[in-house]
Amino acid sequence: MKPEPFDVVILGGGNAGIGVTGPTRRAGMSVAMIEGDLLGGTCPNRGCTPKKVLVAAGHALHEIERASMHGITVGKPRLDWAALIDREKDLIKDIPANLARSMAHRNVEVIRGYGAFAGPNAIRVNDRLLEAKHIVIATGSKPRPLPIPGAEHMITSDDMLSERTLPASVIFIGGGVISLEFGHVYARAGAGVTILEALPQLLPAMDGDAVAQLQAESERIGIRIKTSVSVKRIEPADGRLRVVYVHDGIEQTALADRVVNGAGRIANVDRLDLAAGQVVHDNGRVSVDRYLRSTSNPLVHVCGDAVPVSPQLSPIATYEGDIVGRNIVDGPTHSPDYASMATSVYTVPALASVGLTEAAARKSGLAVDVHINDMHDWFSARTYAETVAWSKVIVESGSDRIVGAHFVGHDGQELVNLLGLAMRFGITARQIREQVYAYPTFTSDIKNMLGR
Repeated sequence: MKPEPFDVVILGGGNAGIGVTGPTRRAGMSVAMIEGDLLGGTCPNRGCTPKKVLVAAGHALHEIERASMHGITVGKPRLDWAALIDREKDLIKDIPANLARSMAHRNVEVIRGYGAFAGPNAIRVNDRLLEAKHIVIATGSKPRPLPIPGAEHMITSDDMLSERTLPASVIFIGGGVISLEFGHVYARAGAGVTILEALPQLLPAMDGDAVAQLQAESERIGIRIKTSVSVKRIEPADGRLRVVYVHDGIEQTALADRVVNGAGRIANVDRLDLAAGQVVHDNGRVSVDRYLRSTSNPLVHVCGDAVPVSPQLSPIATYEGDIVGRNIVDGPTHSPDYASMATSVYTVPALASVGLTEAAARKSGLAVDVHINDMHDWFSARTYAETVAWSKVIVESGSDRIVGAHFVGHDGQELVNLLGLAMRFGITARQIREQVYAYPTFTSDIKNMLGR
């Protein structure tokens, strides 16, 4: 097998890997991308993009629920689940082909298959051996396996996005993003939803007060939530599934038509033979330096879900891919800055967050002013009959810098980007308060969220 030389070989054709191709191809480097599944990876094909189609339907049902507050009389809505899934599939069907054309336009050679290390600077794929000056691990993630007897009876979010029949009842094992986002859609569509979480708090990485607001709204729409739960087994029961778990020291059971693995995702590196590439990792998350290079093999760069220091989010994967591409071209120069990156949990309404939680800010020793607002009775919230409208903005006392912000409702998934921008460019709380905003808008409420 004769080695084929490339400047760059990218393992994975998702957002992270595609992000690498921009800087490297502009520099004239030869680039090969290896992908055994759909180009685009999880986000556009079986993650955030198709999920938002379902979330949009959840928003429509939420608006119908509130119609009477505006003097509008409507009948009980009926969601055609099969038609919704068909719409979701139709909206995303052209993405892989469009991305293939984009890679062809950039003169990136896309190799269909699954690559693995054949040495520190070599990748074997199909019957080819590629030697590269730079190798990029950008293989995305897969559902986290759960060591529960009967786990084979669970489905994943991938399955949920393809199932054309709405189950009457669903149990989510794990209280993370997947469970809450899909749980809100299922509950609004009429399914019975239960979430069982092992830890004391849902969404443990997010601000506790914000999560409490979201949990209360989730329970308001009928989702049953139990935390500090130990799931013992999953077993068939008369055509349904029984989940046996322990809560408050008492063994209990719950029945459902579907049980979903909602325990999050892990880096998809099993097939890579990282040992052959001299790549050190911890449970799939590769040890990297500040330039996103492997600490054990500097020829190897990492972006996306295998990076141990960043959230597994699509825009962050794209951002990291661009940084890796620029470091390949310029040398180790560029480092990621995650401090001002906003994120949202797309429940209805959403939970949005940027920067430090209050607990993290206080643990770090920062002197902070914490502005908490229940905006349910504010004129803007009442105008739109919001069911929950809440914010927490954390400001460093001496510098007046915003170091964290958290929203539930009140269009927080949009407002959070404004505060992320302020954090990145050093815009102070006072400067935000002094800005004149279009009125009446949710954005114009920001000055009141920061105190007077």
